[in-house]
Amino acid sequence: MVEQQTETWRDGLNPEQARAATHPGGPLLIAAGAGTGKTKTLACRVAHLIETGVPAERILLLTFTRRAAAEMLKRAGQMTASPAAISGSSNQHRSTRQFSDPSTQVWGGTFHAVSNRLLRMHGRALGLDPGFTVMDQADGADLMDLIRDEGGYAKGKSRDLRTGGWNDAGLKIPKSRSRFPKKDTLASIYSRAVNSGERLAEVLEKHFPWCKPEAEGIREILSAYVERKRSAGVLDYDDLLLFWKVLAEAPGVGELVADRFDHILVDEYQDTNHLQSDVLRAMRKTNPNITVVGDDAQAIYSFRSASIDNILSFPDHFPGAEIIKLERNYRSSAEILSTSNAVIAESHIGYGKQLWTDRTDGRKPGLIDCLDEEQQTHQVCERVLEHRERGVPLTHQAVLFRAGHHSAQLEIELTRRNIPFVKYGGLKFVESAHVKDVIAFLRILENPRDELGWWRVLNLLDGVGPATTRSFMNAIGVTSNGSEISPLTRLAEDLPAPGGAKREQVAALADVLSRCMEESPALSVTSQIEIIRSFYDPIVHRRYEAPHARIRDLEQLESLAESSKSRERFVVDLTLDPPASTQDLAGPPLIDEDYLILSTVHSAKGGEWDVVHVLHAADGMIPSDMATGDADEIEEERRLFYVALTRAKNDLYVYFPLRYYHRPRGLDDAHGYAQLSRFITPTVKDTFELQPAFTGSPAEEAPLDHRPVAEVTKYLSDLFSI
Repeated sequence: MVEQQTETWRDGLNPEQARAATHPGGPLLIAAGAGTGKTKTLACRVAHLIETGVPAERILLLTFTRRAAAEMLKRAGQMTASPAAISGSSNQHRSTRQFSDPSTQVWGGTFHAVSNRLLRMHGRALGLDPGFTVMDQADGADLMDLIRDEGGYAKGKSRDLRTGGWNDAGLKIPKSRSRFPKKDTLASIYSRAVNSGERLAEVLEKHFPWCKPEAEGIREILSAYVERKRSAGVLDYDDLLLFWKVLAEAPGVGELVADRFDHILVDEYQDTNHLQSDVLRAMRKTNPNITVVGDDAQAIYSFRSASIDNILSFPDHFPGAEIIKLERNYRSSAEILSTSNAVIAESHIGYGKQLWTDRTDGRKPGLIDCLDEEQQTHQVCERVLEHRERGVPLTHQAVLFRAGHHSAQLEIELTRRNIPFVKYGGLKFVESAHVKDVIAFLRILENPRDELGWWRVLNLLDGVGPATTRSFMNAIGVTSNGSEISPLTRLAEDLPAPGGAKREQVAALADVLSRCMEESPALSVTSQIEIIRSFYDPIVHRRYEAPHARIRDLEQLESLAESSKSRERFVVDLTLDPPASTQDLAGPPLIDEDYLILSTVHSAKGGEWDVVHVLHAADGMIPSDMATGDADEIEEERRLFYVALTRAKNDLYVYFPLRYYHRPRGLDDAHGYAQLSRFITPTVKDTFELQPAFTGSPAEEAPLDHRPVAEVTKYLSDLFSI
């Protein structure tokens, strides 16, 4: 039995948190403002359920990252485990530790990871082979590009949608002299339609109006994409949610899946889409026990098909729901909260939370008017260094901006001043080409009919292009329905080398794949990657820039594989919850490492820093001029600004450049004047301290650029004009 706790976790909760954590049952919405301890509250709810007798394995905790689920379950485990389990005594058996810490048996993970697990258990009821592989979003876009290429934009054969075979007719995509959407746009159209439940015509009308003339061609490609995935036994991210919804609604098996869980808890509910909401409603048709946590004021991901309507309509979707607001903020000073509350109060959408704190320290946020972007850059650097001299490490400071390119000039100046920085919002670790190449090998081994995996691997061979790859895939049976011979077996046969490929290179590829297959499953995933790298590392040196850095990434991939029990588990985990960068795989930094954080506001959500600098508080930047098409978009931009402000603990600076140069590196002086962001209304502005620029002009601190020369040239031109 679990030993009696010497301290109770309830002692650390405020009254609203305690009400939420100990809610007796039924639908519950915890409307948690920024910095109000929602993670702690949700973890305490898990602990409460376990303490009151709910079997841990009958609790489902859904989050948006595996890391978030692990953090919550770790906290819950510390609250429910025996002292021996918490201390981690070395002579304790693993089974005893698991028994002492019931939270280890909770179903926790992302929507996609949980769906993957359920579909492998129950997918046969839907006619789904449980041995399916999962494509990430980039792979899905690549497959659409392959189909797009076959459908009339390149020579070659294409698949007949009725028979699944190959023919010479091609898809019926009309030739067009106007631009046809490329793969990333096609992938976005498909994903938005699936996740929002809107028909293709509606999606094009509302979100991609320039694509409307090509609607028929888009429809053909998306239909072929669906058929191609099914024939290859591959699911994408959207399929995982769609199949879960169908599974939960299916007679008989749906009730079986839903009855597996007594309680469902969902984090970041404001970021769910319509499809995820449908899944949850299907899972709770007969059992009303669902708890969701979210903040309507931080709903900023509509571009990923997230819908604020889910959290606003929760009481309608789940009748009898109780709403508990968490408004006590444990992060920011009262002055920062005053500004944040004033910004969000201008919106009339949501649950109307008013954040407060009992902190008595703090300073008013600073609003800094700058002459131009150059002076903004100078001011940020000066304030960053000033806070560093006061004892605030660079890692406790962040510079936030609406779009990734907004920090370009700042990055140059930080480099010049020898201020190290890390930027978030760029390419993820597994999205890099060399990592995707190695994963493609593993996917082929896991599913020999994974068409996209073969496409990527065969294109690595010297002298092989798209047409040759397509022909060779057909020859080894990747794209043949009904063949009982595995493409791996056909590859090992004495086949002619495709196109201009070297025969010995094809033989080496076949040998590498055979070695991995013959010794599996006894062969560890790390050992399989080592075998693959014996073939692939020379290709890295031939094909890619900075090969040594890429090889180090592959070494990190090997290290990451050490903890995986199977190749299937490793590939799925990398696809569903990849590390953001190699930094995620590294150990703790050296004692003298320090760096400034640069981040888009979207990537900064969930973070907090002692000092926050918000760039470009000008209309057209915040809000972005690309996101002001209607009232809903403007309100989301307001929430985005609110998220940026609420990341700050002690000091907040908002910068407004008055002048923007159209050609910053040109030889003229063409510029325009900006207006202060519409979100900084007179009421909001009163909560700021209007701070003067530091003494010392940018010209005294930074090298001169072209502008003084341009001004002299203009003066002389005006002087001698007629």
